Amino acid sequence: MRCWVELLKEIVPKVTSFSVLWNPTHPVASVFVKQTELAAQALGIGLHFFEVRDPKQLDTALANIEKKRSAALLITPDPVFFNQRKLIADFAIRRRLPSTFLFREFAEAGGLMSYGPSITDSYRRAATYVDKILKGAKPADLPVEQPMKFELVINLKTAKQIGLTIPQSVLFRADRVIK
Repeated sequence: MRCWVELLKEIVPKVTSFSVLWNPTHPVASVFVKQTELAAQALGIGLHFFEVRDPKQLDTALANIEKKRSAALLITPDPVFFNQRKLIADFAIRRRLPSTFLFREFAEAGGLMSYGPSITDSYRRAATYVDKILKGAKPADLPVEQPMKFELVINLKTAKQIGLTIPQSVLFRADRVIK
C-alpha cells in the first residue's frame, strides 16, 4: 500500500527496491499489489514479488528474497503471513531488512513497523452492529463502514538490531513505540 512504501522510503531514503510477499489467492491481494506498484513507481522504487499460497512455500520465498538482496520487505495481509509473523520477523532481522505489515501484531512479533486498522477498534465497531441487529435492525439496512482508527507501530528494538535509526518525524506520528 502507498503508506507502507512511503514510510519505508522515509525510514530508508536510499532504498531502490523492495521485496513483497503476497498470496495471489487472497481476495484483495490484487488491490494491495496494484497500490504498492503505483506508490513504488511514483518514488522510483523497484519491486520484486514473491508468491506464497500456503505455509509450505514460505521458506522458499524467503530464500529467494535473500538471493534478490532487496533493501526492504513488505508483507501483504494474509492469514498465512499473520500466522507466520514471528518467522518472517526473525528472517527480516537476520537479513537486516526493514519490514512492514498491516497489523500491529507483526511489529509486536519483531517486525520493524506496522500501519493499518486497529483490530480492537474494528471489533468494538462490529459489536455495535450486532447490538443493532439484536434490537431488530435489518443487516441490509445498516451502512457499510470502513475502519476508523489506524495505528502506526514502530519497533525500536528491531530498528537497533538491524542498524537503523528511525527519523523523529516518523516516531512522532507513531501510535505506539516498542522499546
